[in-house]
Amino acid sequence: MLRNSLVTVFGGSGFIGRYVVQKLVEQGARVRVAIRRPDEGLFLKTMGAVGQVELVQANIRVPRSIAAALKGADYAVNCVGILQQGGRQSFAAVQAFGAEAVAKLAKDAGVKQLVHVSAIGADAESASGYARSKAAGEAGVAKQFPDAVILRPSVVFGPEDDFFNRFATMAAMAPALPLVDGGHTKMQPVYVADVAEAVLRSLTRAEAAGQRYELGGPQVYSFKQLMQLTLKEIGKSRLLLPVPGAALKPLAFVLEILPLPFKAPITRDQIELLKADNVVAEGAKGLQDLGIEATAAEAVLPTYLYRYRRGGGKFEPRYG
Repeated sequence: MLRNSLVTVFGGSGFIGRYVVQKLVEQGARVRVAIRRPDEGLFLKTMGAVGQVELVQANIRVPRSIAAALKGADYAVNCVGILQQGGRQSFAAVQAFGAEAVAKLAKDAGVKQLVHVSAIGADAESASGYARSKAAGEAGVAKQFPDAVILRPSVVFGPEDDFFNRFATMAAMAPALPLVDGGHTKMQPVYVADVAEAVLRSLTRAEAAGQRYELGGPQVYSFKQLMQLTLKEIGKSRLLLPVPGAALKPLAFVLEILPLPFKAPITRDQIELLKADNVVAEGAKGLQDLGIEATAAEAVLPTYLYRYRRGGGKFEPRYG
């Protein structure tokens, strides 16, 4: 059904977005990738035939650029999200205002279906700005495009993820890994290719219209168990140190304001996120309702965390 259709993917060069683009290309769709810096998405063009993947400049904080990216599109996917704020890229601007703007302009453009990628942690009452903005974005999407499909993944893992890679990097540099408030928070990691498949199926299934799906893997872990799993895969022994979230916040604040050449390893907002469980709610629709069998983390982690082992070699990402 998607063959020869034009699908606009906002954030298509990001972690989840690039897997969505590949899935769409495999279905024969024409893909318009809307990103702030098109030069950073050139690698996507090699995923399809000549001309099948088009890169356009768009910023979801700028409505006119959204409208231009949606012109003539049959379907749309919004994968844009940020874990850390910086400059004009605030949670509110990107994940609340931007999400609603995409939904409104997609409806105005006559798009058949919109899939919006949110997060299980979305909560209007959360102490986390990230979680509040995700909830506001969902509300805006539902208001502007009632038939849109909202996908709420738990922690997403895969070769380019910002979770296992982050803590594996920390383990390579530090003698201990912090367990915020003891590391008891529960998570249900979901494989990025499963999330991309969920996007694909949500676009064309009539029964998915207007639905919300919570996407989680086959197993629930505590944060401590995930740190233990990471250390096992990278072959390192590190102290797992329980630390009260309140005690970590001053350090996180310093890391946020320092002119580091890399993202802060942890922020105050992420500390707040780590206080709440991140698992599929009881009774919620999920991967199984889209006909997808969830992939276990243990089956995938060895394929990319090996590079953190001594002599692990060069990492070459693969998609799908």
